[in-house]
Amino acid sequence: MADQRAAFLVIGGVNTLIGYITFVGFELTVGPHTGYLVVLLLAHVTSVLCAFVLYRRLVFRVRGNVLRDLVRFESVYLTALGVNIVLLPILVEIGGLPVIAAQSVIVVLGAAISFFGHKHFSFRRPRPTA
Repeated sequence: MADQRAAFLVIGGVNTLIGYITFVGFELTVGPHTGYLVVLLLAHVTSVLCAFVLYRRLVFRVRGNVLRDLVRFESVYLTALGVNIVLLPILVEIGGLPVIAAQSVIVVLGAAISFFGHKHFSFRRPRPTA
């Protein structure tokens, strides 16, 4: 896609759906045994690896040090995960929302954090000199 923001929205939507489905799958299978915060961590690892490949290749189209990009990418997602870890128990325990519904509310905030973090940090490259 020519426009990076449009590509981010499309790939981000796909990735958000994958991450949410992964969360729901883990919640329904291992969640009753581990609790929703463990489910959140399992879904995080799965969706970050998928998102990294999709964003790197299809949105930001960068080359170079994969490991450096992955570390920076994960640091952005750790910020979003931190927000998620704080908000999920608040919405579930205090707000009384079911876990799956609460997570669906939080994914919107995570998408905003990830766009700005990835654009300005994870996949930022120095501007070419004239």
